[in-house]
Amino acid sequence: MSTTSFAYAGLMGGINTVTAQQANPVCQPPNAGEYLLLVISPTADNQKQLRDALPTEIKSTTCQYLTDTVTRIGGFNKIDDANRWARYINNIVGLSAIITTRPGETQQSQTVAYNPQALKAGYAVLVDYFNRPELANSVQTVVGGNVGFATYGQRPYLLAVHTTNQQEAYNTLQKLNDRGFVAYLVDSRKVVLLRSVVRL
Repeated sequence: MSTTSFAYAGLMGGINTVTAQQANPVCQPPNAGEYLLLVISPTADNQKQLRDALPTEIKSTTCQYLTDTVTRIGGFNKIDDANRWARYINNIVGLSAIITTRPGETQQSQTVAYNPQALKAGYAVLVDYFNRPELANSVQTVVGGNVGFATYGQRPYLLAVHTTNQQEAYNTLQKLNDRGFVAYLVDSRKVVLLRSVVRL
């Protein structure tokens, strides 16, 4: 009897899994001047926890972002508001949020904010910014150049440098770690670039 029950539970579990993995629509990019939160939420449980933690006036949709299932939360006009909600979601629900935007029409920028692409072969030095995008300014000062925004292993990071020169990568890593940043050296082919330049 108990064996039959376990077999039945296993079948039902399989059905639930298939239902949860139904195709989601592709995420819509942010409007000009809008800050968007993309919360990595691959399971139905993640999505329910997130919905329960958000006020009803906050609009959210489940969609597909690259290979990830995410919850898209839009409508933020200020980076501070988006950052505050990203911290809240991380602290309360334990899920990571990517903050993305695109330049407004008045900005003279060639950066395409919502154009994710895998980096080419080489080395990438990533900095964990602990949901504080303003750290990008400090990282820029250390590396002496622009800092990007990227994901690696389904988590968002600041991209300090992307290079084919191993020594340059090691030097940058050492410099950042010496200044107290949490930095990593990784295979750049596993990194997805979200923004080539972070502007705050």
